[in-house]
Amino acid sequence: MSVLGQEIIKKEASQPRKKKKVPAFFKKLVKSGMIAWAIVLLIWSMAASFSDPQFLPSPLAVWQGAIDLSKDGSLFLYMWVSFLRVITGWTLGNIVAIPIGLLVGRVQVIRALFDPIINFVRFIPPLAFITLFMLWFGIGEQSKIFLIMYATFFIVVINTMTGVLAVEEDKLRSARSMGASELQIMSHVIIPASLPYIFTGAKLAMGSSFMAIVGAEMVAANEGIGYMIWNARLYFKTDWIFVGLVILGLMGFIMDRLFTQFGKIVLKRYDVVKK
Repeated sequence: MSVLGQEIIKKEASQPRKKKKVPAFFKKLVKSGMIAWAIVLLIWSMAASFSDPQFLPSPLAVWQGAIDLSKDGSLFLYMWVSFLRVITGWTLGNIVAIPIGLLVGRVQVIRALFDPIINFVRFIPPLAFITLFMLWFGIGEQSKIFLIMYATFFIVVINTMTGVLAVEEDKLRSARSMGASELQIMSHVIIPASLPYIFTGAKLAMGSSFMAIVGAEMVAANEGIGYMIWNARLYFKTDWIFVGLVILGLMGFIMDRLFTQFGKIVLKRYDVVKK
């Protein structure tokens, strides 16, 4: 081989190899989750083909069950009722929990008094209170909304307290040195710094709200997705049960995405949603 040929080979070897670019369409497809859902549906279909439909209905059977429930509008009615209960209880729970979390996290005396109680009661699951709430508030909407508020309250309170306690002392001292009052420190320093924690607590509480409403609707309700799932067992309609499970997941997913978009747009300056 000539000297020129050897130099060309060395030059090519020294140059870094260009990585093959992944098509943008494939990247979007992977990020959308469609491939993962396709795999789940494929595994589900294969498992259902070897199983009794009463035990594990296929995705097509579940789709047909959803169509059957939609013909008289009952599915949409149940979705709306459950959604209204969840959004009402979750919103009220946040409205009550956030100020209390800020107060308990900020005032050491109050935190010393109530922290043991909070950490005791929060381990009692919401479903354990269903009977008591029915006794106290009746079997109407009040008991279900209060149950969701309970499921929301402690998660948001603890996250809010954590956010307040995580505020750096240097920031507080700097605010005081510039003559800021305690109210100004709370509104301009503590609350903005705690917002990511509050936002995370509200998102976590959303999942607990759905768990609470399903339990409440199974025990004492004539409408709602939980009632539909519980009622389906009387007719051995496993496909209806799966319809309810899919609808609950879909409702929660949509609420979570909408709340995330709210954080990205309205609370963008506080960086509550990590990119």
